[in-house]
Amino acid sequence: MLKKEALLLIPNVLKVFLENGQIKSFTFDGRTTVKDVMMTLQDRLSLRYIEHFALVLEYASPEQSHKFLLLQDKQPLAHVVQRTHYQGMRCLFRVSFFPKDPVELLRQDPAAFEYLYIQVREVSWGLGTGGGAGA
Repeated sequence: MLKKEALLLIPNVLKVFLENGQIKSFTFDGRTTVKDVMMTLQDRLSLRYIEHFALVLEYASPEQSHKFLLLQDKQPLAHVVQRTHYQGMRCLFRVSFFPKDPVELLRQDPAAFEYLYIQVREVSWGLGTGGGAGA
C-alpha cells in the first residue's frame, strides 16, 4: 500500500507539495508535460516569473538521506511516472535556482520572493518538505 504522501495515489493524478504546506493535484494525460504543471502553478500562485522554480522529486536513499531529482520542462508526466518506481516519492514545487539578487526578486515578483523565504526558513529550521535539505 502506498503512503499518503506518495507521488501517485490515483491514476493520472499528480500531487504537488508546496512549501506552505498546501497540496495541489493535477490530472494528466500522455501529452501533459512538467512545463504545463509549472505554468498552472505560476497562475495559481500569482507568480510573475518561474525561472527560479522547478518540480522536484524527493526520495530517501538507502542511506536514509534525502535526494532530489529536478524534472525537465519537456518531460511528459506519464513518461516520468512510468519510467521510474516512485513509491514513497513526493513531487515538490521548489525554488531550485537561487536568484543572483534576492532584493531584485522582491521588487519584481513579491510572491516568488515570499515562496523563496518560506522555503529557506523551513530548510534552515529543518522543518521543510525537503527534510532539512535544499534542492
